[in-house]
Amino acid sequence: MLYFWILFNLFAVGMLVLDLLVFHRRSHVVSSREALAWSAMWVALAAAFAALLFFWQGRQVALEFVTGYVLELSLSVDNLFIFLVIFRYFAVPEEYQRGVLFWGIIGALLMRGLFILAGVGLIERFHWILYLFGALLIYSGIRLGFSGEHQVHPEKNPAVRALRRLMPVTDDYQGSRFFVRGWKGNPGLYATPLLVVLAVIETTDLLFAVDSIPAVLAVTLNAFIVYTANVFAILGLRSMYFAVSGLMKMFRFLHTGLALVLVLVGLKMIAADHYPIPTLWMLGIVALVLLISIAASVAFPTKTA
Repeated sequence: MLYFWILFNLFAVGMLVLDLLVFHRRSHVVSSREALAWSAMWVALAAAFAALLFFWQGRQVALEFVTGYVLELSLSVDNLFIFLVIFRYFAVPEEYQRGVLFWGIIGALLMRGLFILAGVGLIERFHWILYLFGALLIYSGIRLGFSGEHQVHPEKNPAVRALRRLMPVTDDYQGSRFFVRGWKGNPGLYATPLLVVLAVIETTDLLFAVDSIPAVLAVTLNAFIVYTANVFAILGLRSMYFAVSGLMKMFRFLHTGLALVLVLVGLKMIAADHYPIPTLWMLGIVALVLLISIAASVAFPTKTA
């Protein structure tokens, strides 16, 4: 099985390198058309991987992957709102946002891989942790439903505070660089505000992983399936951000739909031992909730003053 983990990670890293060094060598503003094309490509790759799993491992494993992927992708939509807040707060030029998200994805892949292996190992050893994860998802869903959206305060981020204590930070952006040597005639190594933005992105994703990974673990405890579903969702997140960043405020009820999804998945995890819900049913329920929330957002848009 280690062989497949290595191959899949080589594929993921290879696609990211191809994206950064071949297709997007120069920093530029990503158009909606370009972002939509890349988003469609990532979805197509996930569908191809699901087909591969179907012929290799069977229908159930492929269905678990698709359900996990849809769950992870839908929950990742909330990340897009936070990215928008962070980039606006730090006034990050659009042509530099793609590079920040690229390195943010690299960090997210490493962190989530460790999270998934640790989570599966704990559940297999201590079954009662399933109930703890389920309760965490229900709490997260209720919190999201009442708050309307996740709140982010970059100035209070512990990673930002630690970074500024460790090394000096320049007052302005230095192109797409995270570090510069020497600044305003002063020697030494300086961080740029872009590194501060990356620190906020990484720590924010860490908090989101606490919600999303237990949700996928409610579908399957196959660590490889949970990880690959996470990876495909994260890989497509960057292009999805540029594709829908201008349309996010249209979906006013999406937070309510995501909150309900978290609560339902949490209930499924808690009740799994006594009332197991088939994976296909769960996939249909999640898709239906999201479609209703999006349709309601389109039908009843936010009123502008």
